[in-house]
Amino acid sequence: MPYNAEDPASGICCKITGMPFTERLYLQDSYCFEAEAVVSAVRPDSLAFDRTCFYPGGGGQPPDEGFARLESGGLLEITSAYADADEIIWHISQTAPPPNVLKQPVRLILNKDRRLMLMRYHTVLHILNTIALRDYQGWITGVQIGVEYSRIDFKLENFSAAVCAELEQKVNAVIAGNHMIKSYAIPEDEFRQRADLLRTLEVKPPISHGQVRVVEIERFDAQACGGTHVHSSSECGNFSIFRTENKGRINKRLYVRLEQTA
Repeated sequence: MPYNAEDPASGICCKITGMPFTERLYLQDSYCFEAEAVVSAVRPDSLAFDRTCFYPGGGGQPPDEGFARLESGGLLEITSAYADADEIIWHISQTAPPPNVLKQPVRLILNKDRRLMLMRYHTVLHILNTIALRDYQGWITGVQIGVEYSRIDFKLENFSAAVCAELEQKVNAVIAGNHMIKSYAIPEDEFRQRADLLRTLEVKPPISHGQVRVVEIERFDAQACGGTHVHSSSECGNFSIFRTENKGRINKRLYVRLEQTA
């Protein structure tokens, strides 16, 4: 396959010409923590691969971190990742990629513990946002997922300490129900007829090649989402709301925490 042989140090992107979008392995398996790949493009501070297990961020979930082990045995620390308009995922390296790395095989290695915590938090926020909308007509206005705690904002009227306690109890009941979680894609036209798949009125989920990904918590909920999730609700662990803030007359911010699991 032909490629552009510019030197990354020059600031010009080196890439295999006609390179396709990056295959996103995490969409097939959220528990894909390592993968073999081939370098398809190089910039002074980042690399792209033909396939990746790194989540590039979105929907409140931050990008993955980890390493790329080169054919030479060297390690590049990957501090972040993002997807460009061509659906190529760029992996930002702590140090400049070495010369002549284009088309070389690599092994991608995620920070597994960090990814698992993000998966647990992303899943429990699906449970919370479904209950908030179903029982209290609360639409999401913002979300930020972390590894020690997460926060989520709702347009929520008549919020009180009693409602907060009810949310905690209801979320933990779903977690204990051991609901299995799966994902699948539906056509864009079908998605546009499914208002039940939305949890925010302003931010729409990504549409890729005419398809929208749906994450379903069996016997409980389905919503459009491109992020990573655990296999079962029981993997989330005990849930608590440890702080709330008013971010406007009816905009409420909830800070949530999950207990560490073995």
